[in-house]
Amino acid sequence: MSESTAAAAFHQHRHVFLAADHERSERRTWAVIVLCGAMMAAEIVGGFLFGSIALVADGLHMSTHAGALLLAALAYSYARRHADDARFSFGTGKLGDLAGFTSAVVLAMIALLIGYESVARLLQPVPIHFAEAIPIACLGLAVNIASAWLLSGGHAHHHHGHHHDGHAPDHAAEAHAIAVAGSTLLLEIHEDGVPPRFRLRSTGAALPAAATTTIETVRADGSRQLFPLVDRGTCLESADEIPEPHAFTARVRSGGGEYAVVFEEHEHGHAGAHRDNNMRAAIIHVAADAAVSVLVIVGLVLARSFGWLWMDPVAGIVGACVIASWSYGLVRDTGAILLDMTPDRQLAEELRRTIESEGDRLADLHLWRVGPGHLAAIVAVASGQPRQPEYYRAKLARFRILSHLTVEVVPHGGGATAA
Repeated sequence: MSESTAAAAFHQHRHVFLAADHERSERRTWAVIVLCGAMMAAEIVGGFLFGSIALVADGLHMSTHAGALLLAALAYSYARRHADDARFSFGTGKLGDLAGFTSAVVLAMIALLIGYESVARLLQPVPIHFAEAIPIACLGLAVNIASAWLLSGGHAHHHHGHHHDGHAPDHAAEAHAIAVAGSTLLLEIHEDGVPPRFRLRSTGAALPAAATTTIETVRADGSRQLFPLVDRGTCLESADEIPEPHAFTARVRSGGGEYAVVFEEHEHGHAGAHRDNNMRAAIIHVAADAAVSVLVIVGLVLARSFGWLWMDPVAGIVGACVIASWSYGLVRDTGAILLDMTPDRQLAEELRRTIESEGDRLADLHLWRVGPGHLAAIVAVASGQPRQPEYYRAKLARFRILSHLTVEVVPHGGGATAA
C-alpha cells in the first residue's frame, strides 16, 4: 500500500462505536422521562392542592428518579451527535459507561441516605399516616413497572445476574453427520475446557478402526494437515489439537471411503462486551425504586395490621442493602471499562492462539472496549517470516467484535512494520 493510499484509508476510517440499538434506547429513555416528569408534576401539584405533604415528598423523590434518567438520555444524545467528532480518538462509545458509572455513584448515595433514615426511624419511631403512605407507594410501584417496561422495549431484561468473562464454545453442538454403510458417523470439534480436537462417534454399528481412519483438513489457502485418530472407547479422537481458525474442509477417510465435511468458524458470544451500561444503569434506577416500593408496601401493611412499626424502617434497611449491591456491580463493571481493563480474557487467549498458530509469537496485546459491542486491539507480532500486517489482519478478520485493530510486525533482528 502506498503512503498516499494508506493516508486516504486512515482518513476514511470512522470511529463510530455505538450500540446497534443506540437511537432506539435513546427514544425509550426520553419516553420514560416524560412519564416520570408528568407523574412528578401531578404529585407535587396534587399534594399542595389537597394538603398532603407525603404526596409532595414522593413527587420530589420522583424528581431525583427523573434526574438520573435525564443523565442517561443526555449521554445517549451527546454520544450520537458527536459520534464523528475527531476530538474523540476512539469515538464516543464509552460515554454511556461514564454515565453508568455516575449513576452508580448516585445510587450508592441514595442507598446511604435510605439506610441512614431507616436506622434513625428504627431508633426513634415516628407516626405513620397509613391512609396516604400505602396508596402513594402503590402508585410509585405502578410507575416503576411502566418505566421498566418502556426501557426494556416491552420485554424483560436481566441486568442483575452474574457476569462471566468467559463464554461457552459452540463447536461441540455442531456435529456433522456422515452417512456410511450401516451407520451414521458424527464428526465434531470438542473444546469444552480442553484444547480443540476432532471427535468421531457412531450412532449405529461399532466405531471404525482407528488405525484405518484419518481426518485431513484442507484450508482456503491450500494448506493441509493430517490428524491420526486414537480410540477412546466411546469415540475416536484426534491425537493432535486443531489450530485456529476452525474454518476448513475436513476429509474423513474410513473403510475405503472418503467424506468431505465443511467447518465454518463462528464467533463466540461476548455478553459483557455487548452490554449497554447506560441503559443498564437506567433500568437499575427503576428496579431499585420498584424494589423499595415493594418493601415499603409490605412493611406498611404489616405495621398497620399487627402494629409492627419497626417493619417500615427494617424494609428500608433491606432496600438500601439491595440498592448498594446493584450499585457496586455497576461501579465494578463500568469502572473496568473506563480503566481499559481487558474485557474478555478468553477472547485474548483466542487471539493469541490464532496469531501463534503458524509459529509466530504474540509479543504484545492490548484489548479494550470502546463501546457496546465494539472492542479495540493493538497486536504486536514477532515473526521470522517476511509478512505484512495485512496478513495478520486477515487472520483476525473472523473476530467481528474487533471494530478497531492495529497490527505491528516485529521481524527477528529487524525494524517494526505497523498498520
